Amino acid sequence: MNDWVGWLGDAYLWVKAFHVIFVIFWMAGLLMAPRLLVYWHGVPGDSPDNALWAGRADRLRRIILNPGAVVVFTLGLMLAFSYGWAGNGWLHVKFALALAMGGFHGWCTATIKRFARGERPYSERTLRMLNELPSLLTIAIVILVVVKPF
Repeated sequence: MNDWVGWLGDAYLWVKAFHVIFVIFWMAGLLMAPRLLVYWHGVPGDSPDNALWAGRADRLRRIILNPGAVVVFTLGLMLAFSYGWAGNGWLHVKFALALAMGGFHGWCTATIKRFARGERPYSERTLRMLNELPSLLTIAIVILVVVKPF
């Protein structure tokens, strides 16, 4: 293995592979959550179907969103500090965008809980527009990681 992999040694490529795999899982959840909210929006908060939607959203949160986020951030930090990129400007911007993605995750989780209580705090149009945010953040993050422009 090359010398540049730092303290991860031969595990570097495995950690990197699992980071990418869990980014895909997490992104699937982040793209699915607002779409689920769009469909759930039309269900009255006091109807029996609301509980069915709440169960679906809770499973999405517990099985995909939360575990994905924990693994992505853990492995991402391991990679950044192992590789010695912690001082690079592009990585600081990537961290900021990843934190924004984490904030969106938190917003999705909070909104799912509000929907489960029967609240509908956002319009369907707003939810549809917010559905695009993870894609835009992902495009910026991938460009930063691959191109490393600064």
